[in-house]
Amino acid sequence: MMKVILVFTLSLLTAFCSQAAEHNWHGKKAAVVLTYDDALSVHLDNVLPVLDAYGMRGTFYLTISSEGFKQRIQDWRLAAFEGHELGNHTLFHPCDGSQPGRDWVTAEKDLSLWSKARFLGNVEITNVTLEAVDGKRRRTFAYTCGDTKAGEDSFLDEITEMFPAARGVNWGTESLAEANLSELKTISVMDNTADELIAQVDQAIAQHHLLVFLFHGVGGGHDSINVSQAAHDGLIQYLAQQRHEVWIAPMIEVADYIRAVRAQ
Repeated sequence: MMKVILVFTLSLLTAFCSQAAEHNWHGKKAAVVLTYDDALSVHLDNVLPVLDAYGMRGTFYLTISSEGFKQRIQDWRLAAFEGHELGNHTLFHPCDGSQPGRDWVTAEKDLSLWSKARFLGNVEITNVTLEAVDGKRRRTFAYTCGDTKAGEDSFLDEITEMFPAARGVNWGTESLAEANLSELKTISVMDNTADELIAQVDQAIAQHHLLVFLFHGVGGGHDSINVSQAAHDGLIQYLAQQRHEVWIAPMIEVADYIRAVRAQ
């Protein structure tokens, strides 16, 4: 009799643990973070109205020297008030011009010619500026062009200390246990269809993963990296239909959740 009870108890525990593992993203099977880079005006005009209509909140990684930031500070302040995260994407958006295909990087913004101290100062002044906009001292970071070095010196450790999480550009999704908060993977969006983006959501649900979308232009707005308004909006509509399966939140909230779960 005791053996039967023990086997039954173990079966219940196994089933409970299995169910918990499948719903470990704030009670959902997967987590999705919508991120938008470079402080483009189309984010305010084309993206925010759609997110707000569906009650979703995203993370906007702002480059504060951009015209889309300087000319619309009050609009970004309102976005933060509505619950969207204003993330740090540096002051000048420097990138390593020594990398292949980086002919467009000017000498003034060439990270291969910068010191680590110069880069970190660039990041710190962006934090101060964003705090003046949204009143918040905590936010996440996105590496410009995915670069983690100034000259020959890595700033990965310093960024990890400064921010709860940082998003890279390496392709992929991650489990809760594997998510690297120092350089989170992402799915970069460029000329994708709504069906292609939706397929990524379905895969994240099946794998119980964190899926971070990286958008630049939406309905235009970027020199070379854009997605149509219809494709973007189709993704948002599908996410709204999958709320029972997917937790959709800004990066700062997902990062804090991951840390809290790991601490337990």
